[in-house]
Amino acid sequence: MEGEQQQLDEWARSRHTRLPSFAEVLSRRTRPPVDLFMFYLFLQREGAEDILDFWLDVQQHENLCRAYFKDVRKSGRTIREDWPEYWEYARRRGSTYGTVVGGQPGAKRSTASTAEMAAEMQEKRPTAERSTSPDPRLLASISPATAVGTDLEHALSSATPAQPRSTTPFSLGKRTPTFFARRASRAPTIIPRSSPITRADLVASAERIFLRYLSPAGTSPGGGESHEIYLPPALPMRPGSAADQAGIAQVPDMFHAQKEYCFRAMEQDAFPRFLRSKAFGNLTPMSALVRLVAGLISLWVGLATAFSLVLLDVKPKSVRFYLFIPFTFALLFLISHQYELDPILVFLGQSETTPFRTLRIREPYVRKLLIGRSIWVSILVAVGVAALTLLFWAVPGHRL
Repeated sequence: MEGEQQQLDEWARSRHTRLPSFAEVLSRRTRPPVDLFMFYLFLQREGAEDILDFWLDVQQHENLCRAYFKDVRKSGRTIREDWPEYWEYARRRGSTYGTVVGGQPGAKRSTASTAEMAAEMQEKRPTAERSTSPDPRLLASISPATAVGTDLEHALSSATPAQPRSTTPFSLGKRTPTFFARRASRAPTIIPRSSPITRADLVASAERIFLRYLSPAGTSPGGGESHEIYLPPALPMRPGSAADQAGIAQVPDMFHAQKEYCFRAMEQDAFPRFLRSKAFGNLTPMSALVRLVAGLISLWVGLATAFSLVLLDVKPKSVRFYLFIPFTFALLFLISHQYELDPILVFLGQSETTPFRTLRIREPYVRKLLIGRSIWVSILVAVGVAALTLLFWAVPGHRL
């Protein structure tokens, strides 16, 4: 207990001196603007949210599998008695749940199981920091997926109807499904927890995930469009049908390799860009573009006014000092666009989620980084405004 408490203390101190890891974001240990909700919105802007939806749906599927194993143990039966095909498959080829099903030593286990890692990290969190329910804003965007680290009862009882989404770089088009029967498209996205989880529930969950994300073509559950994600040829799905008992036996482990691939893909590609966007800036691309336009207009107004004062030789000369007003707006908007950072919003403790909508910055180290960059931007704006204002003040007037 003392060793675990020391680890928790070290982790809490390190959070004030570093950016969060991708595993911490997925396990909901981080706070805005580098939390799971903001990462989903970032992927959504890039049209690549399907890969995160897939990861979250597989996480829910694995939670469902663990609930099944737990229910079997509570019933006094063994996995070998309740599901002999899966027990035989796990015994011969190993399983991600080897310790749960009583697999032999050496049973295959992921070298970086994100499911177990997230669960372990959630258990080690201080009680005051644990999330007791999913973020409603995230659930409003993520269809049948649920947040990592929430209780299984929340995962099985909270759902949002799937919304049609635009084609993404991971979408490969529509073709006819070959692994599961077409009836799987009507599989429920949420399994009620009022009764023990059964094999049929696991198969229904796997069918929904396969048809939505991995089917070569066809429609997703509920008749919506397919959101097939890209997977390398090294991760093929086993061909078969729902009646193929050998195929059904693989349902608990079916998506684990694909899930690990998606984790690594997001960690190496999208996540670094997300950190650069939200830990070193606080504007969305659309908002930054609006500031560019506003900055150019303000600069034109400032220069036009400055040349008018000079060429008309307006007296008194001190009137030219008022040029600092348009120049301030111009440089503030232009430099904010360049850095994708609005220092005024940062000093107010705000970061944009969607264009012109903000939430409070709560991650300590990110707040420190943003304040430092905001001070630098403010210095640049002040120096630029002073230089332009003094320049046009010093120019001798000449009436045309």
